Amino acid sequence: MPADSRPNIVVIMADQHRADALGCYGNDIIRTPNIDRLAAEGVRFGRAFCQGPLCMPARWSLLTGRYVRDHGVFENDWDMTQDLPNLAQHLQQAGYYTSCIGKMHLFADETLVCGRPELASDPFVTPRYRAVGFDEPHPGPEKNGVMGLDCEYVDHLKERGLFESYGEWFHLRAYPKKTRDHLGLPMWFPESTPLPNEDYLDTWTGQQVVDWIDNYDGDQPFFQWVGFPGPHEPHDAPKDYADLYRNVEIPTGERIPPEVPESGPLHTLMRWLQTTAQWEGLTDDIVQLLTRYYYANITAIDDQVGAIVEALDRKGILDNTWIIYTADHGEMMGDHWMLWKMLFYEQSATVPLIIRPPGGMESHTVDGIVEHVDVTATIEALTGIAPLPDNEGNSLLGHVDGSGGPTRDVAHSENYGFGMFATDRYKLVVFEDTKEPVQLFDLQEDPEENVNVVADPAYADVVAQMLSDHVEPFLAIPPKRPAKGIWEVQAGRYEGNRHLAVRYPK
Repeated sequence: MPADSRPNIVVIMADQHRADALGCYGNDIIRTPNIDRLAAEGVRFGRAFCQGPLCMPARWSLLTGRYVRDHGVFENDWDMTQDLPNLAQHLQQAGYYTSCIGKMHLFADETLVCGRPELASDPFVTPRYRAVGFDEPHPGPEKNGVMGLDCEYVDHLKERGLFESYGEWFHLRAYPKKTRDHLGLPMWFPESTPLPNEDYLDTWTGQQVVDWIDNYDGDQPFFQWVGFPGPHEPHDAPKDYADLYRNVEIPTGERIPPEVPESGPLHTLMRWLQTTAQWEGLTDDIVQLLTRYYYANITAIDDQVGAIVEALDRKGILDNTWIIYTADHGEMMGDHWMLWKMLFYEQSATVPLIIRPPGGMESHTVDGIVEHVDVTATIEALTGIAPLPDNEGNSLLGHVDGSGGPTRDVAHSENYGFGMFATDRYKLVVFEDTKEPVQLFDLQEDPEENVNVVADPAYADVVAQMLSDHVEPFLAIPPKRPAKGIWEVQAGRYEGNRHLAVRYPK
């Protein structure tokens, strides 16, 4: 036990893990015994929202405790527009030893993908993580950026003699989309990695954390942020894991395609998603296959979560360590005939959130609305550090220690210029620059979010009330971004492919 007996904190963040893809969230098909154990010894939050259903916006919100419009990272090609204090810095200043391992994705995609060697190198990437408060950063690649980032995982593959052969396989199968065209396959086509299990990126990431825990001998309590790159596509779970689900039937409900406006920003976003994520041509059989590989990847991650917990126990510090499991955002996985995230359906905007205190506790579930920024406030409360300035979260500690605590009347999430406002019954989506309502779902009458009633006269009073109670106060706070945004489809950075971006020209 370190001389400083304050508790350690381990935050485990998967990428694109939807909340209902866990046994403890009621899924009786997926195999996740280790994450389920965290829930059995802690608190499970049944309706936790990310602050933005996209990687960088969501991750910066948890790290800063601020909403997306406040920290300014509106999409994955925007770095921080200002130097905002964050959780890692505050913990570091309070005497915690701070480390991160795995996919962090706090900086623009050029640092993680091919084509920008002057940026995609450890001498460039690692100092950026030190600058934002990590004493010992081990940033790793995203699953689609393995071959472009000079990092410890690439070194590992080279040492094992796997880099060249894996690179050949990878470049034919990972996006950008045009690389798949060589095989005549859609980008989402699932296929097990040729790498041995122990060399698979999620497995390797977990083992790096285990080794770090085994070797940590500091006197300070530690904050360890673990970033699993999966279950984000490509759907490439190792064969041993894919075989667990090979003949499993995944229940599917009625899939009703989304209503796509004939014009306007929501039309632009949804049509771009439809084209880029290649929704067209999806069938029940394809969705079954994709879901099996998705579940297989989550089971691979679950094994590593178990290994991390075992390492903490072996070290004798499990009873002095808080463990928080969550994801940056969810995944549509065929629901509404959609893939990926970016929209505000529950599958995309809600995330798993489990908090296990030191020593565990009698488990219970909180069904009310909570947000990622509440996790930030919770870590501040349990460590006793000074709150971050303008932290918009509420501590969830009362739900853990039995003293009780608040949930929220409304959840906020933002992406590509849209804002979502979700209550227990309604979910309203507006285009922020004009405050134009573009979607309204009555979650009581339509829990699957199949019918957009925003233009239904019967719901006019609901829209007006939501605008008055939630949208107007939220948008009254000036956003910290360069200027108001316009929509553009422009030449992208991914080897000449075009991608959607919201630009804020001066």
